[in-house]
Amino acid sequence: MSLDNISIVLVRTSHGGNIGAVARAMANMGFSDLRLVEPAKFPAPEATARAVGAVTILESAKVFGSLDEAISDSGLVVGATARLRTVSWPTLTPHNAMQEAAKTCKSHKVSLVFGKESSGLTNEELDRAQRHVRIPVEEKYPSLNLAAAVLILCYEARRAYIESAVHSNETITNFPPLATGEQVQKFFSHLELVLKKIGFIQSPSSKLFRKIKRIFSRTPLQQQEVNILRGILASIENNQQSSVNQKEH
Repeated sequence: MSLDNISIVLVRTSHGGNIGAVARAMANMGFSDLRLVEPAKFPAPEATARAVGAVTILESAKVFGSLDEAISDSGLVVGATARLRTVSWPTLTPHNAMQEAAKTCKSHKVSLVFGKESSGLTNEELDRAQRHVRIPVEEKYPSLNLAAAVLILCYEARRAYIESAVHSNETITNFPPLATGEQVQKFFSHLELVLKKIGFIQSPSSKLFRKIKRIFSRTPLQQQEVNILRGILASIENNQQSSVNQKEH
């Protein structure tokens, strides 16, 4: 089943019990790939206790030292956010976001990323996602338990996947391969380096560079597109170096 291509990624989870509750929610909806980025405590007895019948998901969970490592094989990364950000980025509803995830998972890895219980994902972490999703909860009580948020997105992804399998005969075998998270991040690092060399940006943390990254994150990039873009960057570097050499002589 292609739902196996969808990973649930928890970033800096504070409480082991919440990890167990997430595993249970995943099992309810038929998901199994749990990835943990710098959890405060794992393994943990409270995680096992709250997982109930989903202990196998905990046992097979992978722990990573960074978000980049956890999403390195993903063609589509969806970041969950509970609040509007100062640097605007269009957010999708769970229904719309998971429709795209269900379609993409038929041929590529997909990561659904959730942040720390108290603060969610940082802006830098959200920059890693091509899609942002926001669950439309009651404004007077916007706090949503981590496992509940995971369950909502997993339910929407499962429903979208089942509906697409029943109603669509669309072939996906000829879709161009998407760039993985690792390939995209290497492109951004290369882009940052070149823009600094030519004096267009001063620091990677600037809002300008974040906006530039957004341009390339509005839709998942194909591997061929990343190769072309990096070829352009390499050409800029070579031309700049040639100009420097000519001035020296």
